Amino acid sequence: MGTTQTNYSFISKFKAHVNSSMVLIFFTVLALICANVPPIKDWYFSLWQHKVSLSIGNFNFFSHNGHTMTVMQVINDFLMAIFFFSVGLEIKREILIGELSTKEKAMLPIIGACGGMIVPVLVFMLFCPADPAMQRGIAIPMATDIAFSLGVLSVFSKRVPVGLKVFLAALAVADDLGGIIVIALFYSSEIHVSYILLSAICVMAMIIANTLKVRSKSFYVCVGLVLWYTMLNSGIHATIAGVITAFCVPASLKKGTGHYLERIRENINIFPVINVDDRHKTVVLTHSQIHVLKSIESAADKMISPLQDLEDNMHFLIGYIIIPLFAFANAGIDLSQMSIGSLFSGVGLSAMLGLVIGKFVGVFSFSWAAVKAKIVKLPEGTTWKAFASVCVICGIGFTVSMFIADLSYAGLGVSGAALLNEAKLGVLCGSVIAAVLGAVLLNKTLPEQK
Repeated sequence: MGTTQTNYSFISKFKAHVNSSMVLIFFTVLALICANVPPIKDWYFSLWQHKVSLSIGNFNFFSHNGHTMTVMQVINDFLMAIFFFSVGLEIKREILIGELSTKEKAMLPIIGACGGMIVPVLVFMLFCPADPAMQRGIAIPMATDIAFSLGVLSVFSKRVPVGLKVFLAALAVADDLGGIIVIALFYSSEIHVSYILLSAICVMAMIIANTLKVRSKSFYVCVGLVLWYTMLNSGIHATIAGVITAFCVPASLKKGTGHYLERIRENINIFPVINVDDRHKTVVLTHSQIHVLKSIESAADKMISPLQDLEDNMHFLIGYIIIPLFAFANAGIDLSQMSIGSLFSGVGLSAMLGLVIGKFVGVFSFSWAAVKAKIVKLPEGTTWKAFASVCVICGIGFTVSMFIADLSYAGLGVSGAALLNEAKLGVLCGSVIAAVLGAVLLNKTLPEQK
């Protein structure tokens, strides 16, 4: 118990002083340094090519079509599936009780997200040469990185109206949902029917368990791992398994909130009322009192739905371990193999302009049209200038944009590796420009803190 409390205290203090966006920036810069400093350059690039095996007999969990996965593949296919599991939990919660739960709440961020996906694709197509290999990356600038974008917004603290924070968070969630659909539809490979059937059995098992009010988090996680393996080998991109599992995790309680609250009240009333003078004295508990306390603890745990409990417990894992590790593995661009011209033509320019111009124009124009048509209202307490500044921040597309770039160009040989580096450079530069420009504009357009 003492060790658990110490670890929890350390994590709480770490999160209080170190923002997850700061950790992400640190590992992005570290990746660029490692990829360009001669003494460690070869080590950095060879690190991701090591084979990873988790075997029982002849069965290897980290294998794809009979081939053992590399460290890079485990990060991009397995750890990112966990990331999308977390995203799926968040989307489900927002649909049930959050900012996507009603038409009034959801309309503006969904309309903005649609514009923020359509226009960047058009910008990418406009500036990218009509080469089928290059055009594979048209979805790269579609995504908004929720951690980075909210991190920029958090710099301005109380100056930011609550409505703007809610809009950006809901838009990023809707964006992620759009990205998930695109990955499922356009980044799947050759389909294997037998594994598709096994995947369907896993999904049916979770749906039936949900119907039967099975609330064991371990059950859904274990079946989700099996689903990940079957989908990995089915041809459908394995990260989709994370989203499907998340949507199967129950958001309700087995007996209802009132039942557990009443149980807690009854158990607390068993303990005698403590006098004010005796408040600081230590009392040795009887065995029956210890049993009652454990009953209270159990009831308190059961008041939190599996969905919300998993989502809450995964924040540190996702924000401080998985996403920084993904950035460290994927943001390493060998600049010696590139020229500055990479940003003024081809995939690099298309990705950068898609994020910086496409996202802003798409989100702002669609939102403006919806407000002027009186379909929705501008977030309360904000102005058009401040709203436009937030639309600029939507161009920070780091994590999912990098991920889609890898899906688009990895595996195309030498030419694919060059295109992937150009795309990553475009994403990196576009995200930095959107962050800096958005921060400058927010500083000018937000009201001064009183």
